[in-house]
Amino acid sequence: MELSAKARAEIDKWLTKYPPDQKQSALLPALHIMQDEIGYLPREAMDAVADHLGIPHIAVYEAATFYSMYHLHPVGKHKISLCTNVSCMLRGCDKIEKHLKQRLGINFGETTADGKFYLEEVECLAACRNAPMMQIDRTYHEDLTPEKVDKILDSLT
Repeated sequence: MELSAKARAEIDKWLTKYPPDQKQSALLPALHIMQDEIGYLPREAMDAVADHLGIPHIAVYEAATFYSMYHLHPVGKHKISLCTNVSCMLRGCDKIEKHLKQRLGINFGETTADGKFYLEEVECLAACRNAPMMQIDRTYHEDLTPEKVDKILDSLT
């Protein structure tokens, strides 16, 4: 797989922010660019990023498998990440979890039959002050209630 011209140009913009001998510094944004373009990160896409940055393939695999924001398999159009860490737990994420699973008809790690939503559990999204919270795509939603969750989901196309 080769990088698209658009992906290559976007990654190259990131490369200008770092010294020429520190291309690995652009790895995380490069992975976001590829995932935004494809929807997930197949091995061929990760290899293309490694080749473009001139870094070992294993360095890309390590980053892509470490961070929960990267997906190595196809997921729904909208990725819902529900925080279940202690602050969210103490403020009712269990009710939000139950509501999401019932409303969407899926469990963590699954995609709805229509391909619209993917639901995942995450350890912490660093928004403890306004728990319970979830992230959909790259947007945080805080102080959740089942009613608020419904309004958010209904607004997504």
